[in-house]
Amino acid sequence: MWHLITAPILLPMLTAIIIMLPPVHYSPMRRRWISMISSAIQLVLAVVLLMQVQQQGLLHYAIGNWQAPFGIILVADTLSVVLVCLTSFLALGAICYGSAGEDEKGSFFHPLFQFQLMGINGAFLTGDLFNLFVFFEVLLIASYALLIHAGGKNKTKAAVHYVVLNLTGSAIFLFALAVLYGTLGTLNIADMALKVAALPEQDLMLVKSGGLMLMIVFALKAAVLPLQFWLPATYASASAPVAALFAVMTKIGVYALLRVYTTIFGDTAGELSGIADNWLLIAGLATIALGAVGVLASPDFRRLVANLVLVSVGTLVALVALNTPQSAAAALYYTVHSTLVTGALFLVADLIASQRGKAADRLVSGRRVAQPVLLGVMFMLAALSVAGLPPMSGFIGKLMLLQAVQQPLQQMWIWSLVLLSSLMVIVGLSRAGSSLFWRVSGNDCGTEKAEPLQIFAVCWLLAASPLLVIFAGPLTELAQQAAVQLHDVSSAVNLIIAPANTGSAP
Repeated sequence: MWHLITAPILLPMLTAIIIMLPPVHYSPMRRRWISMISSAIQLVLAVVLLMQVQQQGLLHYAIGNWQAPFGIILVADTLSVVLVCLTSFLALGAICYGSAGEDEKGSFFHPLFQFQLMGINGAFLTGDLFNLFVFFEVLLIASYALLIHAGGKNKTKAAVHYVVLNLTGSAIFLFALAVLYGTLGTLNIADMALKVAALPEQDLMLVKSGGLMLMIVFALKAAVLPLQFWLPATYASASAPVAALFAVMTKIGVYALLRVYTTIFGDTAGELSGIADNWLLIAGLATIALGAVGVLASPDFRRLVANLVLVSVGTLVALVALNTPQSAAAALYYTVHSTLVTGALFLVADLIASQRGKAADRLVSGRRVAQPVLLGVMFMLAALSVAGLPPMSGFIGKLMLLQAVQQPLQQMWIWSLVLLSSLMVIVGLSRAGSSLFWRVSGNDCGTEKAEPLQIFAVCWLLAASPLLVIFAGPLTELAQQAAVQLHDVSSAVNLIIAPANTGSAP
């Protein structure tokens, strides 16, 4: 069972290879079924891995039995495995939606999708910063190709901006790793926490500069102000299943911020403790404000949903900046909620656009949709949840967020911005709903209807919101356990680095 840690990385990689080989490659139906079945198996294995972590605590896997800090280490704790489960759940919905016909509009959709899952899961499970860089590049290369899937001027333009900015971020990432490795002699996260805690004074500034460069890189990946300008156009131009999967992409940057600035530069880091907290708090609050304004100003529904992603990113970064177990627990619950709901909204936006004719998803009067009740209910459920209104999961997520803020000054700023942004989101979504469903020009009605797989995919993602409410008790306890485990740095270091440890896989 120790090898189970590698399954979320190896299974999508093998699936992508199988899909590209004949005779599977020449059969669209075979490609679809293999990709969907593999995604379902990935979800099952992720849940089994979570159960194993719950029973045994933090697990780590030394590739080739080369122990930390010298070998490649995979680390499975509650936080990372919950995010792997989230990715698998989201991916199953997105791949089902894509298999309804979107996958045939371009080449190699399914292999690229699986390679991106490999990169995302690897980023969550790696215990080494250099391998985090490697998995970042794997998922980014796949995302470059997925972004221009089916072609088009808008996609190509957005892809150029996306590629240039991420290549710049990758270069800064390498500089940061070089500085940290030259100073600390290791890039294993647990070992770095050990070295930073005993860092001599003459090396403080070098390590601090490397740590702040990492903050810039992860802020770019997460689309935090002022590095957010690539996200709205990129997400709005991507095809629906790709945009839905991209909903988890920014969360990888947030996860990296949480992992690095809790484990390496957390409470045990001495003078370097909390070096990024103030910067992240300011940037997070500014991102919330900018995203909320973007929701009100969006000319079309896809761009509105992209700005909702910005609001969620800003909220999560502000929670990371608080650097407490309570804020980490709130961030985890809110991550699961916001990722699945925004993913569902990207799919709903595509269904609406396909039924409104030339008006597509632009917030103007257009042709009546062919399935107003079905799409209207989907829109309403997603809108209630993403706005944080009871009884949907967004309400619980924002309640946990507000309770995690303890200091009066922080309460004044964070509570005010979060509540004000929620009001702006409600106004923006109300405007979008009235434009898409009530501002009808002419008596014509769309003839194109949603495919069964598309309906299943949207319902699959939307079902997460009521389930997060129904099982709010055990899920919030799970989030709190993950947060406590994350902040228990000494136990993780002793387990991974201690020479006497025999828990690694052969």
